[in-house]
Amino acid sequence: MTDTSIDYFHFEKDKESFEDLGRQNGFRYWYARDLMKMLGYNDYTVFKKGPINKAITVCSTLDIDVSVNFEQVTRDLDGIKQNDYRLSKFACYLVAMNGDVKKKEVALAQAYFITVTEAFKRYVNEAQQVERIAIRGEVSEREKSLSSVANNAGVENYAFFQNQGYLGLYNMSINQLRDRKGIPNGRSLLDFMGKEELAANLFRITQTEAKIRNEGLKGQKKLEDAAFSVGRQVRKTMEEISGTRPENLPIEQDINTVKSAIKSTQKEFLKLDKPKKKNEELLLPFEDSQKNT
Repeated sequence: MTDTSIDYFHFEKDKESFEDLGRQNGFRYWYARDLMKMLGYNDYTVFKKGPINKAITVCSTLDIDVSVNFEQVTRDLDGIKQNDYRLSKFACYLVAMNGDVKKKEVALAQAYFITVTEAFKRYVNEAQQVERIAIRGEVSEREKSLSSVANNAGVENYAFFQNQGYLGLYNMSINQLRDRKGIPNGRSLLDFMGKEELAANLFRITQTEAKIRNEGLKGQKKLEDAAFSVGRQVRKTMEEISGTRPENLPIEQDINTVKSAIKSTQKEFLKLDKPKKKNEELLLPFEDSQKNT
């Protein structure tokens, strides 16, 4: 990769490029509040709750050290102590991929990161694949929560309870849906669902848990009925809003392949930011903090 490709990403022509705004202190990093402005966001709370938290979820789901890529720090900005993050280049990439694509700056950032990462170009062509990982991780967490709530409410056969949710949403059992979509034996249906389908199932799972809690339901039969009714309501909503039947949604690339590609992307970013000379001097923490403030 040439210096030209690195310098290509200017959020605004009269301002520093993304690479120029990187800092060095033992490793190369960018401040989240600086990245926020580059990506066209004005409210740090919104930025943190949205792109940053989603990016952290993806990082965690990939079993990549969050603390190394998203280091929480406090900065003195205009005489005011502000919470911030030191982001690795990989973290910046994840944040950009989880940004609002309606913002031109986010779209430019996504195009830039895809351009500079060969592994991502080979295996993943859309930012939606990164969002898939975040939603897939959240579905897993919510399923664990639902399982706990259901067991405490008297469910003795969780497989039967789970199947009723699928029957309500898809008009077919888990096994029938697996056959229809050609999912390999031993693999979760969720690993081949696209963003829209994963989101529908996430909503189904969270609302089933809420219904059980709010109505104080107890026993296998009542909870199976609740799982079915919530699934059926989500199906009805999808049909009314978009005319989509969830069983007709196409399967996506194996999410494990996507995860491998993104992990390869992290390694490429690490290579890109290695000092060009072995004896390159790194800034001391004190010197860096003075430069920052």
